[in-house]
Amino acid sequence: MFSSFTPPRQVTIGGAAAFVGTTPRAIRHYHQIGLLPEPERGSDDRRRYGYDEMIRLLWIRRMADAGIALDDIRDAFAGGITDADDDVARILDRLEGSLVARQSELEQQRTAVQRMRAQGSRLGLLSDVVSDRLTDLPEGALRQDDLDTLLVTERIFGGLGASVQASRFIALATHPELREESDRVDAAEAALDDTVAVDDPRVAEVAAERHAFEAALRTVIEDSGLAQADDDRFDAWDKSHPLPDDEDGAGATCGSTSLTEAVRMMPYDFSRARLRCMELVLELDALDVAPPAER
Repeated sequence: MFSSFTPPRQVTIGGAAAFVGTTPRAIRHYHQIGLLPEPERGSDDRRRYGYDEMIRLLWIRRMADAGIALDDIRDAFAGGITDADDDVARILDRLEGSLVARQSELEQQRTAVQRMRAQGSRLGLLSDVVSDRLTDLPEGALRQDDLDTLLVTERIFGGLGASVQASRFIALATHPELREESDRVDAAEAALDDTVAVDDPRVAEVAAERHAFEAALRTVIEDSGLAQADDDRFDAWDKSHPLPDDEDGAGATCGSTSLTEAVRMMPYDFSRARLRCMELVLELDALDVAPPAER
């Protein structure tokens, strides 16, 4: 009765996609990520899919429909499969292990998102060691620019460096007169744009103002006990993170990026006049700590 029916030995990618219930584009993606070996092309330069490939596609489709990530499916298939029941069990065991690990990762992500929502997006982006120092400040005392600066500092110098820098913003948040002076000096520095020559007298004037402000800020930080608390943090860190005998900290890294590279990668649109102003501030700072005979 069915002698006229001859099933194909192989089908094109379009036929495979139609049977499985997916798209040719999805199957090509499976090839690209190593989930499905790419079959040989026929004489017409088109991929041809046989029975084994169709079974693999059905497995992929069924597992993907169950919400299993393609990367997890690929890892489960890494040892190869046959039609034996123990192979099915082995693959499902791998998938379950992968899903358990993924669940733990998702719980960590969920905890981080909840923390960000509770603390506010910008404050929540900082690590606990930094944000915990700022949570007791009155609402609105910190500015978005303050938190953005701490985020950059943490990327370059780590949580300890940003935690110490937080003392600066705590002092500004709790001393309105300092915040007002800080705004004034910031505006003066911003005015040193590309229209200002490097040797313009205003450059040295603003440098002197910045130097005086930073000295006043340091005094407040010291008198309030914040400086001593910062020293204690450094001491505690050094005790819990001793350097090996052959290291002096010069090769410090931030993630996979060295400290020097991280600093150079952060773009700051400073004019030559403003850069010169920063240099003058450093020179004034050096004079403060130099012996009287060297001044």
